[in-house]
Amino acid sequence: MKILSYNVNGIRAAMRKGLLEWLQQANPDVVCIQETKANKDQVDTALIAAAGYPYHYWFSAQKKGYSGVAIFCKQEPTHVEYGTGIESMDFEGRNIRVDFDEVSVMSLYLPSGTNIARLEHKLEYMDLFQEYIDTLKQSLPNLVICGDYNICHEAIDIHDPVRNKNVSGFLPVEREWIDNFIKSGFVDSFRYLNKEPHNYTWWSYRANARANNKGWRIDYNMVATPLQENIKRAVILSQAVHSDHCPHMVELHF
Repeated sequence: MKILSYNVNGIRAAMRKGLLEWLQQANPDVVCIQETKANKDQVDTALIAAAGYPYHYWFSAQKKGYSGVAIFCKQEPTHVEYGTGIESMDFEGRNIRVDFDEVSVMSLYLPSGTNIARLEHKLEYMDLFQEYIDTLKQSLPNLVICGDYNICHEAIDIHDPVRNKNVSGFLPVEREWIDNFIKSGFVDSFRYLNKEPHNYTWWSYRANARANNKGWRIDYNMVATPLQENIKRAVILSQAVHSDHCPHMVELHF
């Protein structure tokens, strides 16, 4: 099973830039989308079905044109879970999950901490999310959580760790949280197979950052430890340019 995750920074804009044609070539089985910035009825979903994903599920923010997640599937899942059931987490449309016989796949869009109020919301979300996942894993141990975590884990995951040490996304409290999250029973699938530096998934639109590869690795495919031996491939697909993020994929063999 090939699982691809992509913060598209607006699904309609990404589709206009050739996202669906690119997906047909990449040919993942499951596509986790973050930052749709659209409700389902605002998107020409017939094009998504025609691209090979007849099963597509959307969980949008209450505020139009903001946040939102979706999952596109080649095969029909046995169950779809919209949100977490926790209102303070769900009003911005940040979690959706599909369950299959062998694996459950979640698309996650963790908040960014752009100011003090948003950082407080992010930290609260992180704590609630950890509790939610700790409980969820008891019934769904084969869990893959794909998405934009808005956190760099280690210095290797950011182009300038010294200057960014006080910037949200690389704060000690955020790095400690994602470290503990991994230790709670997950494998960072990309780092499991790739130890090289200069691998990023997001670049600022400013100062020609992408061309100079001054990026951040804030997007992850976190695989629950019972599936560790099933991880056969994990790649960052930085040549795809439909967004300020790039897609990243994990391949599981069952």
